[in-house]
Amino acid sequence: MRVVFMGTPEFSVPVLDALVTAGHEVVAVYCQPPRPAGRGKKDRPSPVQARAEALGLQVRHPVSLKGAEAQAEFAALNAEVAVVVAYGLILPQAILDMPRRGCLNIHASLLPRWRGAAPIHRAILAGDQLTGVCIMQMEAGLDTGPVLQRATVDISPEETTALLHDRLSVLGAQQIVDVLANLDRLVPEPQPDQGVTYAAKIDKAEARIDWSKSAVEVDRLIRGLSPFPGAWTQQRETRIKLLASRVSAAGSGAPGTVLLDPLRVACGEGAVEVLTLQRAGKGAQDAATFLNGWPLQAGDTFGGEG
Repeated sequence: MRVVFMGTPEFSVPVLDALVTAGHEVVAVYCQPPRPAGRGKKDRPSPVQARAEALGLQVRHPVSLKGAEAQAEFAALNAEVAVVVAYGLILPQAILDMPRRGCLNIHASLLPRWRGAAPIHRAILAGDQLTGVCIMQMEAGLDTGPVLQRATVDISPEETTALLHDRLSVLGAQQIVDVLANLDRLVPEPQPDQGVTYAAKIDKAEARIDWSKSAVEVDRLIRGLSPFPGAWTQQRETRIKLLASRVSAAGSGAPGTVLLDPLRVACGEGAVEVLTLQRAGKGAQDAATFLNGWPLQAGDTFGGEG
């Protein structure tokens, strides 16, 4: 098919690769414009732009698709279908109507659960045991369109957003290739009215750990916000991110109290074992390596003013 691909972050790259490998003609790639990044704050292309240019594909990054000129340029592509995954711009109805076979969105949840911006984070934060990918026909509403195909995966007890992100990215790539190959035979299934939840964008204010919460809640926060923005706590007036954890089978104490061998921290109920940490100016480290450079004793505390 003649495909317009629309995506921006790393999550979208395997999908672009899969479309090219499957033999589809990607007539243009739309992504967000380059953004300032790094110490020099130089404009850096998005992962999708970098990959598209390496593949020799035409790249476009309009700041809006609402104008007549942008819409005329899109129409001139004469696309059969648009594949959209984590693009970052709202598609106006005029754009949605242009491809002959419509616009298909790859969404990383089991719709109608977790419509919106951060479905992977929210699934882990909520303690969901299942998630997946839906291929949806796009319409004007926020992730409200009928679903053509869905695939389900388990969320493991120690899975972080980073790990689940990578699994769902690959799954989405596999599913869209299958959907395009069977598009004439698939029947769109309207989403039910029951079970709708919204995955609001992660606010950095959510990232500070409240050790008075239960170990289950703290563990979900650590895993759900890893690697970004990273759940954090204070120790010796230094901010430390906790990036991997699991609920400990044993251990208790005042919330925030350090328990050693292995590194555990007491919560309002139970304790979490901390597996990966990162302090300011350092890379992520496993607990043993971290303790070599930042010695802790049983009874020390995490928390305090930040």
